[in-house]
Amino acid sequence: MRIVTLNANGVRSAHSKGLADWMKKLRSWDVFCLQELKANVDDIPEELRKVKKATGHFYAAEKKGYAGTGLWTPHTAKITRGIGVEEFDREGRYLEADFGSVAVISLYLPSGAAGPERQASKDRFLSAFPNHLKALRKRGKEVVICGDFNIAHKEIDLKNWRSNQKNSGFLPHERAWLTHVFDEIGFVDVHRALDPRPEQYTWWSNRGNAYANNVGWRLDYQIATPGIAATAKKATIYLEEKFSDHAPLIIDYEFDV
Repeated sequence: MRIVTLNANGVRSAHSKGLADWMKKLRSWDVFCLQELKANVDDIPEELRKVKKATGHFYAAEKKGYAGTGLWTPHTAKITRGIGVEEFDREGRYLEADFGSVAVISLYLPSGAAGPERQASKDRFLSAFPNHLKALRKRGKEVVICGDFNIAHKEIDLKNWRSNQKNSGFLPHERAWLTHVFDEIGFVDVHRALDPRPEQYTWWSNRGNAYANNVGWRLDYQIATPGIAATAKKATIYLEEKFSDHAPLIIDYEFDV
């Protein structure tokens, strides 16, 4: 089972940079998760509605040109949109495909970088979402949650950690929240379990030649229940092409859909 996740920072923008072509040529994948559609469903390019044999499912935000999630799969799945919290469901932040033995979720956490109001929204999400995570664990099936968490977990997960300790994305309570998700709720940070090396980043600012100098943050994750996490064999951050300010994260699991 191959799962890909990418924050597109606008699906139309990513499409103009060759996203559909890459999805077609990428060796067979089972689920492709995307965040930050920034488009109404009607505005998604026709070439991205169905890619190869994979049908696209989308959850757009009510606000035009904002947030939203997508998910493609060639397999039959039960699709669920939202977590039942209006504030975040209006922004299209949670899209789930349930295949029976495993559920795969495209998730886009709020960013607090725009100021106190957005940080407050992010904090409300951090408060609300653990109950949903616990409910997922109680289903008794494997779960993989893919997406832009807008949090770098540890010092190894961003280049300039010392100067970012008071900035959204690396605040102590955000990092503690991820630790709680891993250590107490029981999800596994699959990428980090496979690859403990430093400088494994998935997002770079558009300022100051950050990408060229690899001054980045690891904000994009695949977190999973222990059973399927234990089958993960390879994690790749794809850097050969650039579709947005984020890079795709690809993880291969020895697990059948």
